[in-house]
Amino acid sequence: MSGRVLDEKGEGMPGVTVLIEGTTVGGSTNSDGTFSIQNVPSGPHTLVLSFVGYTTQRQSINVTAGQNTAVTTLTLSENTTLLNEAVVVGYGVQRRQDVTGAVASVQAKDFVQGQVTNPEQLVQGKIAGVSITTGGGAPGAPASVRIRGNSSLNANNDPLYVIDGVPVDKDGISGASNPLTLINPNDIESVTVLKDASATAIYGNRAANGVILVTTKKGLQGEKLTVNLSSQTSVSRRTKTYDVLNAQEFADIIRANGSTSQIATLGTANTDWQDEIFRTAATYDNNVSLTGSAGKVPFRVSYGNLQQEGIVITNKLKRNTGAISLSPMLFDDHLRIDINAKGTQVNNRFIDGAQIGNAVLFDPTQPVRSSEAPFAPYGGYFQFLQANGNPLGQAIGNPVAALNNREDVSEVKRLIGNVQLDYKIHGVEGLRANLNLATDISRGEGSAVNNLADFGNFLNQGRYTQYNQKKDMRLLEAYLAYGKQFGGTRFDIQAGHSYQDFVNKGDNFLAYRFDRTTLVNSTDVLTVPGYYSKLVLLSYFGRATVNVKDRYLLTATVRNDNTSRFADGNRSGIFPAIGLGWRLKGEDFLANNNTISELKLRAGWGRTGQQDIGGVYDYLPRYVVGNAAAQYNGVTTLRPSGYNEGLTWETTTTWNVGLDYGFWDNRLSGSIDAYDRTSDDLLALVNVAAGSNLTNQLNANIGSLRNRGIELNINAAPVRSETWNWDVNFNAAYNKTKITELGDQQPGFEGYLTGGIPGGTGSTIQVNTVGFPNNAFYVLQQVYDTNGRPLEGIYVDRNGDGTINERDNYRYKQAAPLVVLGFSSNVAYKKLNLSFTLRGNLGNYVYNSIAANLGNFSNAKGSTNYLLNLPSDIRNTGFVSQQLFSDYYLENGSFLRGENITLGYNVGKIFSEKANLRLSAAVQNAFLITKYNGLDPEIFGGIDNNFYPRARTFTFGLNVGF
Repeated sequence: MSGRVLDEKGEGMPGVTVLIEGTTVGGSTNSDGTFSIQNVPSGPHTLVLSFVGYTTQRQSINVTAGQNTAVTTLTLSENTTLLNEAVVVGYGVQRRQDVTGAVASVQAKDFVQGQVTNPEQLVQGKIAGVSITTGGGAPGAPASVRIRGNSSLNANNDPLYVIDGVPVDKDGISGASNPLTLINPNDIESVTVLKDASATAIYGNRAANGVILVTTKKGLQGEKLTVNLSSQTSVSRRTKTYDVLNAQEFADIIRANGSTSQIATLGTANTDWQDEIFRTAATYDNNVSLTGSAGKVPFRVSYGNLQQEGIVITNKLKRNTGAISLSPMLFDDHLRIDINAKGTQVNNRFIDGAQIGNAVLFDPTQPVRSSEAPFAPYGGYFQFLQANGNPLGQAIGNPVAALNNREDVSEVKRLIGNVQLDYKIHGVEGLRANLNLATDISRGEGSAVNNLADFGNFLNQGRYTQYNQKKDMRLLEAYLAYGKQFGGTRFDIQAGHSYQDFVNKGDNFLAYRFDRTTLVNSTDVLTVPGYYSKLVLLSYFGRATVNVKDRYLLTATVRNDNTSRFADGNRSGIFPAIGLGWRLKGEDFLANNNTISELKLRAGWGRTGQQDIGGVYDYLPRYVVGNAAAQYNGVTTLRPSGYNEGLTWETTTTWNVGLDYGFWDNRLSGSIDAYDRTSDDLLALVNVAAGSNLTNQLNANIGSLRNRGIELNINAAPVRSETWNWDVNFNAAYNKTKITELGDQQPGFEGYLTGGIPGGTGSTIQVNTVGFPNNAFYVLQQVYDTNGRPLEGIYVDRNGDGTINERDNYRYKQAAPLVVLGFSSNVAYKKLNLSFTLRGNLGNYVYNSIAANLGNFSNAKGSTNYLLNLPSDIRNTGFVSQQLFSDYYLENGSFLRGENITLGYNVGKIFSEKANLRLSAAVQNAFLITKYNGLDPEIFGGIDNNFYPRARTFTFGLNVGF
């Protein structure tokens, strides 16, 4: 089958994706817009043509066996709304070949497959320079997304998310671990990442950490009604447990080293507590969508239902989502209206993550349940008790009982909607007016009932807590754009205005305690004054682009942002950027070169801003509501809060150079980018003298931080034939971060301590210091004997003063990886295809907090009335007491993970040729290669403590299209 794709000017369009709908059979157009697809089964099919910035087109075809089916010449038209979201700098109509910034896109056909709960999982390992780390294996667990490393110390380092043209709230909502869980991944058509300042500066105020543009699926003009049903069933199991002593090993150690009373505490059971709290979990994910066109109104309507169990008992998530999009064209196609609405309701049952650690700690010689009388008041669960039958306050509780007796539930609702009007003004060719009105409304509420589980704090009491939060965002954006062609030169200019506000409010509730014979009275809701804040962002932006002969490219942008987070005089920030491009492929010396199909040099400079420090009124002297412990005779008090009226913008300046290339008709293509990014006037939480500002810490602008790196992206199609097709992608990114300034400090200032760890009050294991990466580990250098065994309490006297103390700490390694790798492959043979995605990190280190905190005999012998288990690492150290700051516990966390392996089979037409069926089987987290001794080396922040393990998940799916 063959054909040609043209643009609206009648010119051939290279790089257009051409696929047989419901299959992986297809390819892309050549430099002149022609395409040829082999191995197309005979019969009726739908040909799908897509290109970023253009309206996707479907064409019905009928293939006859043994003949070449010639398709009528097809034309793709520009989709201005899609361009607003997906191309380079936003708000515009640039073609990909005109891009001068660092941008990467992943389409639906290339998404990570399998059981995907959160949208960011779709592109893990797919984009160079984008590190996505999930916060563990819990359903809806938050993910930390970093584009080219951290640009700030304490301000928000998350990218800006723009969903169908709506810049949404970065922060979460109470009751949802991850705000992106509230978006159904099945509704997403593409994800585009803007990485450098020349691409992001048009978003100015929140683009210092990059921009992620999410485009959802929509209906197409003239499309027949199609119904798509997808269903997935998944089974998940943990892959590894913390390595601790079993009952026999533990009993032997206590008998050999413990006192008589401690030996008497040993039980007779053989309990693997980690086995008791983990389970095989099931997930069901069902989705249905209707897509078509009612007259001249393209539409898409979808509904999704997800029910996901966590691998820890009692943990689960239920999500219902609905989405609708309408795209009518009016006034002789001069006015395009895009209406989008996405609604979600999520119900969670959370777990207390501390119980994962308690399952590691709990005495393996004790039973889960006991029929003895003292345990009857506790549901028959074994507990360490006092002689009078009350719980032993110092001992940890039975983790199985704690999980089953705690009901921590939430309900969260979210609505994201917008109406965007794009009007080609009659009588003035090339002039457009665009208006975007949007809202993002979230409601979260929840409660937690601890039925006799919180023994350490409330002895014989339970506890009831509740919370709620209401968040509302409003957006108004409008701009005018004018484009004109003069011979071989085309220019576009635009100017616009943006108003966005965020309201955050809710009630403050007091905890309610009850004894084991009294239930919570639902009418006894004790509240104190609620909270309220409002943030306003007011912006003006402009952009100009020039394209000379499709060879020489210029993009210049500027944005003026004003934020209510700062005082008058500090509120305004100016964020300019410029990008240059040279398409060498357009030059005479390469125009007819058949080997080089694309070659473009890019260079850019730009400045973006950061003002997201959490607090909305940190510049104001103010009183805040005191906590429950600060009540006076039952009356809630107000207390003065610290403030800094000099707060101002943190600014990030980025230089970027890049090369886009394609060879042999783009059978081999990709890009190389190098960048230098410096953040100045860092917003950070700093120490202040006691009594000088009503607090000992406040937010201030204090210094600078620098990121430098290189990114490589390679796409290849090694095989193209009638029966075989093979596509691969490899991406790699190197990023080095260094703090270059922290303001005026006293000589010998060690830096700002951070990275809290268990094992002591206020203990930290990381530091921010000039000349080192942010959150560098701050440890003592361990001394070893001739057998390589660490010597307890013996460390290198690095300052040579004859005493070992905190002055001998040194900065060693970092939590963030130096290199992030991704590799994807998709092999198709006739109706069968096999794909996989690998991810890896190099140079990241992890502090094994479990071993450091628990791997010593003093923990096991912590009391004469109870005992705690030990990590098996005790055999390697023999430590009697904690050695929290030893670099022995700092381990190389480099890894290679088999993120996903998927096998798919396109059954083809069923139900009398009225439907198409596709079957798939996938395994996620298929394997993990690492030297790290803990559960998992991929831990954002680098401190392994009570980590919820990632499961290995097997998914079976089917997709039916009518």
